[in-house]
Amino acid sequence: MKRIIVFLLAALITIPAMPQFFKFGIKAGAQTTTVPTYDFSTGTNNIEAVKDAAWGFHGGLFFRLKIAFLYLQPEAVLVSNTYDYNVTSGTVPEVKSQTFNKLAVPILLGTKLGPIRINAGPAANVQIGTPQALIDDPDFEQMYKTALWGYQAGLGFDLFKKLTIDARLAGGLGDMLGESVTLGSQTFNLDQSQTTFMVSLGLMF
Repeated sequence: MKRIIVFLLAALITIPAMPQFFKFGIKAGAQTTTVPTYDFSTGTNNIEAVKDAAWGFHGGLFFRLKIAFLYLQPEAVLVSNTYDYNVTSGTVPEVKSQTFNKLAVPILLGTKLGPIRINAGPAANVQIGTPQALIDDPDFEQMYKTALWGYQAGLGFDLFKKLTIDARLAGGLGDMLGESVTLGSQTFNLDQSQTTFMVSLGLMF
């Protein structure tokens, strides 16, 4: 992860010297994401998602390096999603919300087919802070992984050489389950194998 950040910073510094190969920009947009679910083995607590998916927002930086008929596009994007759950402890149900904030760092390889761009690549997702615990227990936050690897792939096109529009699908790679944690007589596990559809609008310089 540190190598990715160093690479991004070094590349950004060299942009002014090579404008014919580099384009730098800012972007923002929205995404709909499947809600992470909680699994537990025994006990009286119950955590159930109110909806299967929820909308969130994202914004950040990108740069594009042209390599012959290909381009490399690393990004650093802050992503935020809030999910609502029906939480039952004993016999009293309550609606609680959790906000997940993360830094997404995709590194996309793409090409252009006429006016359409296609791209795909790996993405590192680093959690920022810890979501609010849904059950009153100091060990609840131990099930959250601080970093996850995933992918992004999608289509886009550029307008007037300045505006860029993208639509992407993002998901996880490998084991996306959080660490199990035992609270009282219950063993909890967080399933973070989520699928996200993202749309964004960017401005290139």
